[in-house]
Amino acid sequence: MRAFVTEQYGKMKLMEVPKPVPKPNEVLVKVYYTTVNRTDSGFQRGKPYIVRPFSGLTKPKRSIHGSEFAGVVEAIGNAVINFKPGDSVFGWSDEHTFGAHAEYMTLPADSPMAIMPNNFTFEQSAPLLEGAHYAWADIKAAKVVAGQSVLINGATGAIGSAAVQLVKYLGARVTAVCATPQMELVKSLGADVVIDYTNEDFTQTTDAFDFVFDAVGKRTFGECKRVLKPKGIYISTELGPFVQNPFLAIVTPLLGNKRLLFPIPTINQQDAQFFAQLAEAGHYRPLIDRTYDFEQIPEAFNYVLTGQKIGNVVIKVAG
Repeated sequence: MRAFVTEQYGKMKLMEVPKPVPKPNEVLVKVYYTTVNRTDSGFQRGKPYIVRPFSGLTKPKRSIHGSEFAGVVEAIGNAVINFKPGDSVFGWSDEHTFGAHAEYMTLPADSPMAIMPNNFTFEQSAPLLEGAHYAWADIKAAKVVAGQSVLINGATGAIGSAAVQLVKYLGARVTAVCATPQMELVKSLGADVVIDYTNEDFTQTTDAFDFVFDAVGKRTFGECKRVLKPKGIYISTELGPFVQNPFLAIVTPLLGNKRLLFPIPTINQQDAQFFAQLAEAGHYRPLIDRTYDFEQIPEAFNYVLTGQKIGNVVIKVAG
């Protein structure tokens, strides 16, 4: 089979490699679509260097990257009971396995994987989990409930655009921050108020919020604190410019009634099924910026590194 192989950080090449064989508790998936996202980029390049204890200190632990996929189950191990050959599935393969940047991949049958939503194509299903599970972890940590006021900075990224929809699903009021060209798009996702960051600094607004979610990690807790309500919560998807956020998550509960949280995202098979149900019911759809052919994966990585993508970058592998 063909796969993009990274034997040295930042250097990938398209190669013929052996087709994997599923172990007793694994499924073999023929990949129809995959994505290139920030997770893939960090592990493929080994940057920021804080990922290297997980990705490999001097070279990648996993030579075939790719964390999101949609495809068809081709074979199963003899201990698998929850999937069968022919199932159309989508899922998330974390840093322990990866493998979606290939024509076939194997992963444990209890991985974050589910049957595709009935009304979704393979292309639409591939990006269902990356942005959504990161956003959902933070939304749950902030204990968002109906009637609250939430501000989402970076509302057009994979995480931010998912967060807008998930917060609206919970019944909260959403103020979203984006650039001028995407204002109507963000409104279509359900945002109640949209702030154009090219014309207005959201940290200077007179409104106050129960939860400020910086989905792009561009603004600090210190900058956002003034727009938090008493007992308000700030979460960023990044460590902060001085890697201060994990430390602040420990000390801010001791210093006042406005807190910074730094939850560690997790995802399981039940989460994948939940997002499939939301998608099928029309509560959530991942944004797709561009779709590349499989041979163009290096170009897709370069585009993701520009930081300009709107939603997700999808790769057509087969089908």
